[in-house]
Amino acid sequence: MGKIVMTVGKRKRAIARAVAREGKGRIRINKIPIELIEPKYKRMKLMEPILLAGEAIISQIDIDVTVKGGGVMGQMDAVRTAIGKAIVEFTGSKELRDKFLAYDRTLLVSDARRTEPHKPSRSTKGPRAKRQKSYR
Repeated sequence: MGKIVMTVGKRKRAIARAVAREGKGRIRINKIPIELIEPKYKRMKLMEPILLAGEAIISQIDIDVTVKGGGVMGQMDAVRTAIGKAIVEFTGSKELRDKFLAYDRTLLVSDARRTEPHKPSRSTKGPRAKRQKSYR
């Protein structure tokens, strides 16, 4: 059995777990091939770490990603981070890691921002909503 690498990507409430192993360059997200992901802008964003790494590296790796929670774009960002981390860890290349960091740090580092919890009393209006003040 060959080398196996497991990585995690997070964004808001979405968590993506990627398993990279030696293979033929297949990348699946929740058992769907990455080429069939719709809409196109979502697929293009997911392809960024793959295009940066290059065909020579990707053709040796199979990556299976499972993603849960959050919204559509949060999941997409989490998957993107998980794939980027998996490629870098699998290859062990410092040049590739530096290339990813120079292009976009979120390819390797999960975005720590979260939504602010709503405060008591006016919870439907948001966490910092205040009553409007009238002077006349």
